[in-house]
Parts: sequence; structure tokens; C-alpha cells
Amino acid sequence: MTFGARLHAAIADRGPFCVGIDPHAALLTDWGLADDVGGLETFALTVVEAVAPHVSVVKPQSAFYERFGSRGIAVLERVIADSRAAGALVLLDVKRGDIGSTSQAYADAYLDPSSPLAADAVTASPFLGFGSLDPMIDTARRHDAGVFVLALTSNKEGPEVQHARIDGDGTVAGRVCDHLRRLNDGAAPLGSFGAVVGATIGSTDEDLAFNGPILAPGFGAQGGTVADVRRIFGSATVLPSSSREVLRLGPDLDAMRDCVLRTNDELRS
Repeated sequence: MTFGARLHAAIADRGPFCVGIDPHAALLTDWGLADDVGGLETFALTVVEAVAPHVSVVKPQSAFYERFGSRGIAVLERVIADSRAAGALVLLDVKRGDIGSTSQAYADAYLDPSSPLAADAVTASPFLGFGSLDPMIDTARRHDAGVFVLALTSNKEGPEVQHARIDGDGTVAGRVCDHLRRLNDGAAPLGSFGAVVGATIGSTDEDLAFNGPILAPGFGAQGGTVADVRRIFGSATVLPSSSREVLRLGPDLDAMRDCVLRTNDELRS
């Protein structure tokens, strides 16, 4: 099955809520853990145990594992493997963007099943030109994986690039969506190439109907609400994503699990 088909089925089965597994140093402290590899491993695998059997998608942020070097990457490999074993799709948040052979190397690292870091999908930056992502797109197609491309992020610096106009013919964000529309043309039930659009952007005039999924970070503790998701995205297939909303409840497994189930019920309603 393509990533789009797997995601469509997972959302129907488990709901659209996406949980970020982001071991911030402050969260490790709040959990009473040391800010070291041991604390990282305890934190990350506890979150996997609590949420991965109940959500359609988990989204580990690679940077929080990379900061511990090779031993941190080993924990990330375990998070990916254990999450998938529990039935969750893994969207690895790496936001890579480069050209040529380097872009291909990133694709091989994150999307080729022979890699221990291979996930179901990754995030990517198109701001070296959308064509710079071709190695990732091609590798994703070859291995039935997915790519979520930054389009309308909710950070205050984003509009400087994303709202810029291209020769009077729409915005950079709009052009990203146009490329996704082309990539997903004819895919059923859902394309495998999505956009990252913040749940806290307020509103947009961009056409978000590109037959692919939307990752919507900023949901929950960062201010995005169920009403915002409905208003901004309408009938699009959207993955509202939150980390702190769930992780602050740890290390209580039941509390994290109940938060996930409750949030999915609210989003489904």
C-alpha cells in the first residue's frame, strides 16, 4: 500500500491525532529524569508505550535525539521500530532540504527500508526550490513512503519567505501546494505527499485541496483548537499534531493514553 492509503486507513481506524515524541530537556526534568541518554530512553519509550497503540501517527523530532550523538540516534531507531510494532505510522520530523546527492543521502537514510532510521514519512523543506526534493519524492514513491513539505508554518519568521509573491503569480506557499497537487494527481484514496500548515496560522487564502494530507503542528498547548482545525482546513485530511499537550502528563501512562483517546474523540466529533 502507498503511504497515502496506509494513512487513510489508519485515520479511519484510530483517528487523526498525531503525537510528537519530543524529549525537550525541560520535559525530562519535569519527569524527574536526567538530561542524558538514559533519561532520553526512559522518556521516549514510555511515551511510545502510552500512545503508539492508540494513535494513527507519531512524530519524533530528530533533533532531540541527535543532540545525544550516536547513542541518541540508537534511541530514535528504537522509537521508530517500537512505534511501528504497536501499529502507529511514524512521521520522522527532520525538515531536511538539500540538493543532488546530499538530498538522495537523506532520502536513503529516512525512507529506504534497509536503513535502521527508515520511517513511513518525513518532513522536508522546499526552500532550495521544490525540484531539490526530487530525490526524496522519487525514493518515497519507490518505497511507498510519504513526504510532508513545509508550506505555511506558524512561526513568526515564516511569512518572509512563504508569503512572498512569485512574479505576480501567487505566493511561494501557493506554489508548494501546486507542486503537491501535481504529485498527488489521480491518487486514491489519498496522495502520499502532504504539506505542513500550522494550526495557529489564523486563516489563509491558499488552496489547500491538493489530494494529500496536511500536518498541522501547533495544536493543543500551542494554541490551536478543534474549532481552528475545522475552520482552516475544512474537509481536508489533516493530522493535528501536539507534543506538550500529551507529554506534560507523563510519566503517567494512563493519563497520556486518556488524553490521546479524548482528543481523537473531539476531533472525530
